[in-house]
Amino acid sequence: MRRAAVAALAVALVAPATAAASLQTALERALSVPHVSLAATGAVVLDLDTGQTVYSRNANLSLLPASNEKLAVTYAALTALGPSFTIETDVLGEGTQTATTWTGDLVLKGYGDPTLSRAGLMSLARQVRADGITRVTGHILGDESWFDSRRMAVGWKAAFYINESPPLSALIVDRGWVGHYTSRDPALAAAQIFRADLIKAGVSVSHDAAHGTADDGATPLASIDSPTLATIVHAMDRVSDNFYAEMLVKELGAVQGDAGTTAAGVGVITGLLAQAGVPLTGVRLVDGSGLSLLDRCTPASLAALLTTMWNDTDVRWELLSSLPVAGRTGTLDHRMRTGPAAGVVRAKTGTTDNASALSGFVGSRYVFSILQN
Repeated sequence: MRRAAVAALAVALVAPATAAASLQTALERALSVPHVSLAATGAVVLDLDTGQTVYSRNANLSLLPASNEKLAVTYAALTALGPSFTIETDVLGEGTQTATTWTGDLVLKGYGDPTLSRAGLMSLARQVRADGITRVTGHILGDESWFDSRRMAVGWKAAFYINESPPLSALIVDRGWVGHYTSRDPALAAAQIFRADLIKAGVSVSHDAAHGTADDGATPLASIDSPTLATIVHAMDRVSDNFYAEMLVKELGAVQGDAGTTAAGVGVITGLLAQAGVPLTGVRLVDGSGLSLLDRCTPASLAALLTTMWNDTDVRWELLSSLPVAGRTGTLDHRMRTGPAAGVVRAKTGTTDNASALSGFVGSRYVFSILQN
């Protein structure tokens, strides 16, 4: 029912041009659906050329945004880190190399790459072998200290952990997937996989994998980079990836804030929104995915954020290329497949048991935001 309402409003906006009063009536009708209270519905539509309000209902109502919150993460990541930003994963040596033997431990250190895969670990193992090392006398240590150790965000339902996002860690491989289950200890799992890869690459290892933290003076031995931030953001928004969103929030905290925590990352995001002039009355960001039951946004704030990104030509291209297209791609591929909205509306979806949301653009004419709780 909620999805039908937000889709109907988007369709109404791309219908043939009518008088303002007729458009108002069509939009009002679109939001009136059974079992959804208009008192818990907020919507706003702005003309992109003039900035004038085309339609407004409870535009400043503070509501659960669901995954529309990822729009704030998108803006902060693209502006604070930049589209070409990449995230490292390193192998650091604690000890010394004599001939082909490394006397000491090797540390696999993650810096929050949500895309890190087993293929990446094998690349690191081969780099270590290419350094001339064929034997390690110590342990293989997994270092996740770039982020804190909290595996989920405040305000999540218990069922969201694992089911909606794997554990959050600065060192996690294949989203924590090991065999037929998701590891609750992703850093240790990564170290164990890397140890096995070293052996496959021709490097014997005397001791097991364990947790550890690299010293500042550790020797760099191998390194790989993630895809660009633009690529990660595109994937996040296209399929509404909760894990990517939460990892980027912690990355923002680690790089631009004072710690690799969700709270620090949210602080960076909120500060950037304020600097951009986005109205924050009624807005409370707690995580990055929008899963937290403590999150609140307003249609006015989301429409203002989208307008800000539209007016920044560099950010606009990255945003538009990441948003799902009605009836074509991502989380909108099965919605509005026919009719005037198909291929014209680009918008971020948001759906939980408590909220339904859709915010985005109708061609180059309108920006809109709809939140229903």
